[in-house]
Formats: sequence, C-alpha cells, structure tokens
Amino acid sequence: MNYQAVIFDFDYTLGDATESIVAGYEAGLAGLGWPAPEREAVRRTVGYTLEDGYTMLTGDRDPDRRARFRALFIDRAHELQPATTRFFPGAAPLLDALEARSIPAAIVTTKRSDMLRRILERQNAAHWFRLVIGGEEVTAPKPDPQGLLRALDRLDVAPEHALYCGDTVMDAGAAQRAGVPFAAVLNGTTPAADFAPFPHVCVADDLWALKEFLGL
Repeated sequence: MNYQAVIFDFDYTLGDATESIVAGYEAGLAGLGWPAPEREAVRRTVGYTLEDGYTMLTGDRDPDRRARFRALFIDRAHELQPATTRFFPGAAPLLDALEARSIPAAIVTTKRSDMLRRILERQNAAHWFRLVIGGEEVTAPKPDPQGLLRALDRLDVAPEHALYCGDTVMDAGAAQRAGVPFAAVLNGTTPAADFAPFPHVCVADDLWALKEFLGL
C-alpha cells in the first residue's frame, strides 16, 4: 500500500442510492410535464449534476426549468436517501482496512455534502472518512479537479501520493487533471473500455478487487 490517502467518489463507487435517485427523477420530470423515465436511463445520469441529468433525459436546456427540476428532485429524493442508500459489498472491509492502517479516506462527490453526511450517519459509516467534499463546495463539477485539489490540500497530501477511486469518466478526468493516480471501480454503468483513454492504475470489478489491488 503506497498511498498516503485514498479518496472516493460515492454514488456507484461506494454506495448505491438508485431507489431514491429514480424516485427523485420521476417526481422532478412529472412536475415539469415529462413522462416517467426508464430506470437504466436514470442510472446513466448518476455522477452528473442534477441539471445536466435533466437535460440528458429531456434535451431541455432552459435554466429556470433545470433549476425547478433540482428543487422537485430534492423534495422527493432527499427524504428517501438516508434510509434507502446502501454500501456496496466489500466497502466495509476495504474501509476498515484503511482505518486499521491509519490511512485517511475521503469522499469527493457531486452529491451535496449535507445529504451524504446524513447517509453516513444513518449507516454508522462517518468514522471511516476524514473528509467529505460535496458538489456545493466547488464552482465547477467533475471532471474539473477543484474538489480533488481541495481534498488534497485539506489532507496535506501531494497528488502523486493519493489515489482517487471512481466509477465514471468524469472521475477519471478529474484525477487526470489533478495529477492524482486513478482506480476505476465497475459498480456503475460505465464499462471498463471507457477508461482506456485515461491514466489509471487499476480497473476493479468491485470493491473486493480494489482491496486486493491495494494489498489490504
């Protein structure tokens, strides 16, 4: 284990919030007069901002409607997320092993940090993470490296001594721009081949495989 810190994306990297996300999209789209979305179409938006996910599904770029969608989504999804979000298999052993070796773990995500902290507290998981940086704490979403660079600064770790783990090409792009080694985790909808253009040290089928790669 050669890294001084391991930073994770959350949705479809460590945790699965599909039920609440689908419910939020259904409510938001219905409130704006759109038909119910297909579940897999919603899953493919995870990792993007809510506004961009709305546009991906509808083609609508009107800023007021994009903002209205976010509000409708939050009204529905945020009441469900703490109770319905689950960690993927292998997450607890991986995070326990990092904690046992005093290697700080952190999260950099597009999800709001207040919601993520509620999820972590509900799952008795907050103790695993030294730091959480949510989407509201940066001015540009991934692949902009702003969130990762902020995490590195607060952890006092050089980019080359950290590892960022994520499930999308936005995560891979953010790591590349920040100069941070990247490990892809295939818990989401992005196939392994999509990571080929990006520098990476590992493409892990799941969190058990990531733990094995890290030698934990």
